[in-house]
Amino acid sequence: MKAIGYQQSLPADDPRSLQDIELPEPTPGPRDLLVEVRAISVNPVDTKIRTRMQPDEGQYQVLGWDVAGVVRAVGAEVSLFQPGDEVYYAGALDRPGANSERHLVDERLVGRKPASLDFAAAAALPLTSITAWELLFDRLQIAEGNESNGQRLLIVGAAGGVGSILTQLARQLTGLKVIGTASRGETRDWVRDRGAHEVIDHSQPLAAELQRLNIADVTHVASLTHTDLHLPQIVEALQPQGRLALIDDPASLDISLLKRKSLSLHWEFMYTRSLYQTPDMIEQHRLLNRVAELVDSGVLKTTLGEHYGTINAENLRRAHAFIESGKAKGKIVLEGF
Repeated sequence: MKAIGYQQSLPADDPRSLQDIELPEPTPGPRDLLVEVRAISVNPVDTKIRTRMQPDEGQYQVLGWDVAGVVRAVGAEVSLFQPGDEVYYAGALDRPGANSERHLVDERLVGRKPASLDFAAAAALPLTSITAWELLFDRLQIAEGNESNGQRLLIVGAAGGVGSILTQLARQLTGLKVIGTASRGETRDWVRDRGAHEVIDHSQPLAAELQRLNIADVTHVASLTHTDLHLPQIVEALQPQGRLALIDDPASLDISLLKRKSLSLHWEFMYTRSLYQTPDMIEQHRLLNRVAELVDSGVLKTTLGEHYGTINAENLRRAHAFIESGKAKGKIVLEGF
């Protein structure tokens, strides 16, 4: 089958950084689905693994952890899906990625594709939806419902993939006042369109930007990018006993800054359940089905930002380079082989 992989960790503009290759057909394990990949989207995790993880000599690493496709075969113990079902998912980080014509995934990590979306629009959603959902409801422990209780959420980096869906979830499913950050005109408009009550500029001091809007402080912060750079301002902006959740990988983080205000720190990593085969792993199946229902009922919308064409090495290299530029808005999607 056709696939895209790499053997060396190289810059995205190097033709060897991602290459068109042929791989053997995969065979499903007991709880696996064999999925015909129709569309994928590209995430920062793809670029991080490409630049940091060198495959064993002579082997190819296949990336890609956002998929929409059709089930073609199932393992002997599969009970949630059958051949012909249209699905979407983010898969597992410790298995081969989905930049290939066919892909294996544990059924407990898979949801029903939103019926109202085509494959490209659906592929933009799984990884970021799981991350945003777990961050908001599991890590920050925000309750669903319209009660605000005076709570205010600051989303740092609200125009990116996770920010685009987190803004929608917070606005549509909770009573939070949602403040997003974006530094360019087009990204500020994007964040407002996703439902943020207010948008501030993260290239300026965050506390001063909030004060400009007569917002004294916030009760919760979701820091999605450059947490190490923003941390002093985040601490200043947070109310005493507030909560901070992050998803990025700062080289270092001085958490002693949190002590004076008794702030709590939460790290969200959506692959924890699959990496450790946790007893509640099936929650990602249920979560994705809930997101599909919300999309089909018009509550949520896709976060597709740009369509980069066919799934091949050249287009994936372009997508990786754009994500590494830090200028991406929403999700980059590729479709078909």
